[in-house]
Amino acid sequence: MKHLHPIKKALQQIKEKQDIAQSDPHRLHFHIMPPVGLLNDPNGFVFYQGHYHIFYQWNPFATTHGQKYWGHRISSDLVHWEEAPIALAPDEWFDKDGCYSGSAIVHNEKLYIFYTGNVKDHDGNRASYQCLAVSDDGLHFDKKGPIIEVPKGYTAHFRDPKVFSKDGRWFMVIGAQNTQEQGEVVLYSSPDLENWFYRGPLTGAHRNELDNFGYMWECPDLFRIKDQDILIVSPQGLEAKGYKFNNIYQSGYFTGQVDYESPAYQHGSFEELDRGFDFYAPQTTVDESGRRLLFGWMGNAEVGETQHPTAEYGWIHALTLPRTLQWKKGKLFQTPVKELAVLRKNEVVYENITIINQHKQFNEVAGKVFELQITVTDWSTNIFSLTIGESTLRFNQNSSTFSLERKCFNNQGTESRHCHLDKLENIQLFKDTSSLEVFINNGEEVFTSRIFDDTNEQAVSFQADGQVTFNLQKWDLEKIFN
Repeated sequence: MKHLHPIKKALQQIKEKQDIAQSDPHRLHFHIMPPVGLLNDPNGFVFYQGHYHIFYQWNPFATTHGQKYWGHRISSDLVHWEEAPIALAPDEWFDKDGCYSGSAIVHNEKLYIFYTGNVKDHDGNRASYQCLAVSDDGLHFDKKGPIIEVPKGYTAHFRDPKVFSKDGRWFMVIGAQNTQEQGEVVLYSSPDLENWFYRGPLTGAHRNELDNFGYMWECPDLFRIKDQDILIVSPQGLEAKGYKFNNIYQSGYFTGQVDYESPAYQHGSFEELDRGFDFYAPQTTVDESGRRLLFGWMGNAEVGETQHPTAEYGWIHALTLPRTLQWKKGKLFQTPVKELAVLRKNEVVYENITIINQHKQFNEVAGKVFELQITVTDWSTNIFSLTIGESTLRFNQNSSTFSLERKCFNNQGTESRHCHLDKLENIQLFKDTSSLEVFINNGEEVFTSRIFDDTNEQAVSFQADGQVTFNLQKWDLEKIFN
C-alpha cells in the first residue's frame, strides 16, 4: 500500500480490517464509530440540502493518533447515519501530516469546509494552516488550500477553525497557544469566506479575570442562545479542583457578551459541559427548525487509551448521541434529540415503585443495550443508587452529590466522577454495550463514559438508604451500526 493515494490506502485498510472490528462484542449499536482505527473530534456538523452531515477526525491505520482524515456520515433524522465517501485526506503539502479539526457552513448552495492542515518537517517541527475546501454536492470536496497562516505572537498550536455568520458578516474563532504558552481563542472576520482578517484575541488565560487557565485551548465554538453569547472550548492544562477538571483535558463553556467591533468577550466562569470520563471537543450546529444541536467525542486523550479492549479489534472511540442545547436557569441544559425515540421497542413500565432500605431488581429491566427513564415522585432517603452491570450511579442527598463509578479499564479497582446536585428529580440514560450517557434532571447535568463491563453482565438494580418512590420506563433499542 506504500505508493497508493491516501484515500485508496484507507479504503484498503477498511476492506482488510473491518470484519475484525465488527466482531468485537463491545461494538456499539446506535453510536457513530470508525469502521476501523481511531475516531476523535466531531467536525463540520451542519445541515445541508435537507440532511445532517457529521464529519470526524479519523486515523484508519492504528488505534493511536497519527495522520488524520475526515470521515463522513449523512442522516435525514439524526438517528440513521449513512457512511459517505472520505471527505478529506492528508494528500497536499499544506495538510500532509493531517487534516485536523474544523467546521462547515452553507453558502450559495455550496458546502464550505474549514480545517487545519498539519505539517511537520524532518525534525518534527510543526506548521499549521487554516484551509478551505468547497463542495457542490456535499460529497466531493475541492481543496482551495490555506486561507490563514499563524499570526505573529502564536505558536504552531493554532487550529480548529469554527465559522459562523452574524449581521451579514462571516466570523471565525480559532483555538490557539500564544508564545507565552497560554491558551487563547482568537477572532477573524471575512466578507467572502476566502479573505480573512485577524481581529485579535477574544479571551484566554490571564484575560477577562482568568488566571493561569491552560496552555492550549482547542475546538472553540461561539454562538448565541437567547440573550447569551456562549463560547464552548476545550482547554488543556487545567489542574483538578475538587470535583472539577478531573479528566486529562476538559470541555466546557463561558457565558457573556461579545463585542465584535472591538473584539472583546466579557464572560463569567468556566462551566464543564459533561461530568463523565469520556467527553471532549464538542461541536454544535443549528438545524432548519432552529435547534442548537451538539455532538461530542465520546473519548478523551487519556494516557492509557490503548487499554480500551476495543483496541484488540483494531478500533477505538465513538461520537456521543446528538443532543439539543437549551438555556435554562442560567446554564446550558443538554438532552438527547427527540428523534432517538424511534429506536425504542419492547417497552416496560413500572409505576409508583417504593423502595425502603432495600436492594431491588425488576423483571425485564436488564440488558446491554437499552434506554431507562426514572422519575422520582416521593423522596425520603439519604442515598439512592442505580447499578448497571458493574457500574453505579449514586445520589447522596446529605452531600448534594451525584456520582458515577466504573471499573478501571485495566481492571485494577474502580474510579469515580462527581458533580454537585441539589435535588434528584429524574434520570434518563442510554446504555449501548460499552457506553453510558446519563442525563439528570432533564439535562441539568450529564455524565458520558465508556463502560467495559463483563459482556455477560446485564443486571440492573436499585437501592435506597431510606424510602424513595419512582416511576420507571425501559426500552430495548434498535441496532443501527455494525
